[in-house]
Amino acid sequence: MSGTGSADDPWVLRTPPGTSEYTMSRDDGAEPAQLVCQVGSTRLTYDARVVDDLHAWLREQGDWVPLGSADEQKPAKEGTVEAWARSETNPLGGWYGLRKGYRGRVGMYLPPLLEELGLAEVEHGARNNRMRAV
Repeated sequence: MSGTGSADDPWVLRTPPGTSEYTMSRDDGAEPAQLVCQVGSTRLTYDARVVDDLHAWLREQGDWVPLGSADEQKPAKEGTVEAWARSETNPLGGWYGLRKGYRGRVGMYLPPLLEELGLAEVEHGARNNRMRAV
């Protein structure tokens, strides 16, 4: 993992299983501030508040939480990071993903960023990975 998180020097991350590389950068000029995730030719955007809000939620959980990554069109398993990122009870009151049709996958692309920032510990098995706050 490398980079500063700017558009010119994005974080270079790997999915929790380590199978795919992607970049993430922060756009503070957008309204709201955004995290821009580039996975091949696909661009996903997330409300930047997800970093602090997810970290706070993980701290509240106090233990390992399954990632449960899923596309927007698929249901998220309850009790997972993905379900929290869509829940009406999270601090945002719904989806952290900003691009309709691509609002899911928080459980895939945000955990490595929190790990890079020193906010979380993430498992890196082939599947069924979990994370917890540091």
